[in-house]
Amino acid sequence: MERPAAPLPTQHRRAWASLRSAVRSVRNWQELGKFCVVGALGYLINLAVYDAILHGHVHYLAAATCSFLVAVTSNYTWNRLWTFREHRGHVGIQGMRFFIVSLAALGANLVVLHLLIAYGDLGKLSAQAAAIVLVTPLNFVGNKLWSFRRTAAE
Repeated sequence: MERPAAPLPTQHRRAWASLRSAVRSVRNWQELGKFCVVGALGYLINLAVYDAILHGHVHYLAAATCSFLVAVTSNYTWNRLWTFREHRGHVGIQGMRFFIVSLAALGANLVVLHLLIAYGDLGKLSAQAAAIVLVTPLNFVGNKLWSFRRTAAE
């Protein structure tokens, strides 16, 4: 005889309800779409700058860091003005949060980039292209939930 499953604790039920609500929210999907458009622009900027720097015979990890700095400036500006327009808070606070999230994404990107080049037998540009795509979910979640989160007053 099989024992019935125990009910989920209240905190777990609330978390699942919150997750279901977030997934069903049209606004969240619109923001994700806008974030991806901005990200695609940043992706192209990142790869163009990365490739240009590599041609200057700079180490690929240094090139990735420099291209990140250029792309993150564009991404912050467009995400603030367009993607998360309704979530605008203090420019300095949001900017610092965005930069911290972006630094975490850069760290993940550099690790993935190195692994793809060292063990994945990918070329430097292909590896960077793949690494950026792989860390995008981390970047979106961090910016949605922290950098541009809604304040209690909203």
